[in-house]
Amino acid sequence: MAAKPVVAGTDGSRESMRAVEWAAREAVLRGAPLRIVSVAGLLPRMMGSHGKSDYDTVSDLLREDRDRALSSAAERAAQTAPGLLIDTDVLSGEPARAVTDSGTGALMLVVGSCGIGAFTAMVLGSVSRYAAVHASCPVVVVRDETTSTHKQIGVGVADPESSASALEFAFEEAALRKASVMAIHAWHTPQFDLSRTGRAPDAAAAQVLEAAVARDLAGLLDSWREKYPDVPVSQDVVHGHPGRALVGLSARADLVVIGRRSTHPVHGPGTVTHAVLNHAHGPIVTVPSS
Repeated sequence: MAAKPVVAGTDGSRESMRAVEWAAREAVLRGAPLRIVSVAGLLPRMMGSHGKSDYDTVSDLLREDRDRALSSAAERAAQTAPGLLIDTDVLSGEPARAVTDSGTGALMLVVGSCGIGAFTAMVLGSVSRYAAVHASCPVVVVRDETTSTHKQIGVGVADPESSASALEFAFEEAALRKASVMAIHAWHTPQFDLSRTGRAPDAAAAQVLEAAVARDLAGLLDSWREKYPDVPVSQDVVHGHPGRALVGLSARADLVVIGRRSTHPVHGPGTVTHAVLNHAHGPIVTVPSS
């Protein structure tokens, strides 16, 4: 494929098929080809019979499952988006790394929120979480997507200095879908946390802080309004855990965008990303900072 593709990972599960359908529709929106990948989760030293035996080995069955998953996914994508250019690729190696690396140079990598078990082609629960943190491209984790359309793209803004990539993705997505953007900033500090301090929060100080954050957020969004004048924009500043705020936003948005550091964390997703990936009501995309 010459153009940058949208890449979707599949293991044949219902969740991964939902991700393939989402990826196919997204590829159409962006005028991009679709590449579907799958990998057999073989244990170290696991080998196939290679025609030397009349009996199937476990590795043979895993590879057959992988091939069936790819075939079914390609068929599903073609039904979802007739005429879409679709390619399928067999990956090798450890599943999480192989699927994550398949997104290199892609517009985005799309995966399901969980797979079909430990003894199958790949366990998308662990794969999706690894990819959402380590991939070099934006990663969409498709959760319980509904058929209803909200015409809204949500984006979490934590640090204005590192939110440019997430905002760019959110506004581009909104422009493609003819949707609005809701930017949300959630602040959570111990001095305003009754459970930590045992005393009532300082309401006046909280209002001053919230007003200052709202002004900063509005100023940040002004430049994006200029770049995307046809995209309606709104904002919200809430006091509470960012993960909880973004999960709530996901119930009324078609997609929620969150940024992540481009460096590769050793210990997995942070608390906010972890909470959103586990509890969101719809598709989530993590975008590496540029």
